[in-house]
Amino acid sequence: MDRLIYTAMTGASQTLNRQAAVAHNLANVSTAGYRAEEHRLRAVQVQSHAAQPGLSTRAFVVDASTHTDFTPGSQIYTGRDFDMAVQGAGWIAVQAPDGGEAYTRNGNFELSVNGVLQTRSGLSVQGDGGPISIPPEVKVSIGVDGTVSVVPESGAQNTVNVVGRIKLVNPPEAEMVRGEDGLFRLRNGGPAPVDEQARIAAGYTEGSNVNAAEQMVTMISLARQFEMQMKMLTTADTNDRAAAQLLSVR
Repeated sequence: MDRLIYTAMTGASQTLNRQAAVAHNLANVSTAGYRAEEHRLRAVQVQSHAAQPGLSTRAFVVDASTHTDFTPGSQIYTGRDFDMAVQGAGWIAVQAPDGGEAYTRNGNFELSVNGVLQTRSGLSVQGDGGPISIPPEVKVSIGVDGTVSVVPESGAQNTVNVVGRIKLVNPPEAEMVRGEDGLFRLRNGGPAPVDEQARIAAGYTEGSNVNAAEQMVTMISLARQFEMQMKMLTTADTNDRAAAQLLSVR
């Protein structure tokens, strides 16, 4: 009886966590560069420290791991000078709030009041030598390898100056972990090396890779699983009451 209760109780709890993850994916269906998240569950035997632990008949359902879908999203043309999308595999390096390095696929960038290329949340885009600063009154051109070039809007307009190169990386997916801020980092906390093969497309942004229809079907399936597990708890309680009546002394 208690085995049924353990399985149903923990299964219902973890199903709620999975529903929260699916709801988070649906909330970010229009977020540029977002990567869908999935929770994977597994059964774990309950360990006892008693002198005579007895048979291993009880098991918990636990959240074994969080899986990230790294499938690229669709590219959307915007025509903005500071919008860019990574083509294929790769990431754009930005400076995290703690001063370290983080990675994103959201290439919806802008200039700060000081002319620093940054994300909409204010994080500086990393270049070969640090944040990329763009002088005023220039036309900006971004190459496929991340090179940022400027041409003066007045004076010698045929003079092209390179102000920096956006750092593009492509570490193994297994080494990438998602932070609470939505940015990805390496497991060891260090910076990733520059990938010379990574390419970007200027004037585009990458959409979310969340499939809204698939996530809705998953949400409905999880709701039915939760109902089934709650019904198992109710059945276990009914069986326990019936057994207690049979064993009671009349």
